[in-house]
Amino acid sequence: MFPVCNLSPLSLQPVRVVPIPGKPTRHSSFLSVTNSGERISTRKSNISPFESRISLVFALASQANSLSQRLLTDVAAETAKYLFPKRFESRNLEEALMSVPDLETVVFKVLSRRDQYEIREVEPYFVAEATMPGKRGFDFNGASQSFNVLAEYLFGKNTKNEKMEMTTPVFTSKNQSEGVKMDMTTPVLTTKIGDQDKWRMSFVMPSKYGANLPLPKDSSVTIKEVPRKIVAVVSFSGFVNDEQIKQRELKLREALKSDSQFKIKEGTSIEVAQYNPPFTLPFQRRNEIALEVEWNNK
Repeated sequence: MFPVCNLSPLSLQPVRVVPIPGKPTRHSSFLSVTNSGERISTRKSNISPFESRISLVFALASQANSLSQRLLTDVAAETAKYLFPKRFESRNLEEALMSVPDLETVVFKVLSRRDQYEIREVEPYFVAEATMPGKRGFDFNGASQSFNVLAEYLFGKNTKNEKMEMTTPVFTSKNQSEGVKMDMTTPVLTTKIGDQDKWRMSFVMPSKYGANLPLPKDSSVTIKEVPRKIVAVVSFSGFVNDEQIKQRELKLREALKSDSQFKIKEGTSIEVAQYNPPFTLPFQRRNEIALEVEWNNK
């Protein structure tokens, strides 16, 4: 005889599957096993390729919506810098109508104000510069070529592949003699090289990098530090051309001859700052010309 074991009864109980209204029932099965009062359920279900595609579409749409919101926020922040510009302290109606983008600019303090100009002390800064073709400081083709080269460096063509922020204003400067160092501020500076009819355009770098700037991949771009300086500045609106700058430079030089505190530094060159993008209305544009000066008693 075989011994009889006292086993707990096993029961296989079917589980009812309730179909979703309007949809065909998928092949699903439930197995319920009761052993000593304990129930274990196992379910097997299949998802159709159509449902998988729908789920993927919804997931991608959700990600795209999140990305779009971030991009829109970034675009709105950048646009606001131009739609809601900042203004300098104005001394007349012409300056009151001028506005500049709310971008980082060169740090300076005003030492004194005269009827025709003001004296500023400019903090040190770094520039990326490139030699530009052409014999004029405001030649569109030559300026565009140099601007594009420097913009590529600023926006990622560097050893860190890092995009850096734009600054303001754009500076164009012409040296009068060989060996005169480059001066003035933000982000673009153009300097004539001695007697060679060559100009240099320079972008002023964002201050957060200090001396730790990524190196340019283009060998035509160089990095320089511009030391602290004192400059005499005149503001004006409208668009800039070479003849206009020549006349304003002569007028500023003449006015500085009567200044009892400051004199023009020997060998200095005129510098032109342009703060606004091309689409700005002429009367809203802020331009400045500057000459480096020094104390009379030094």
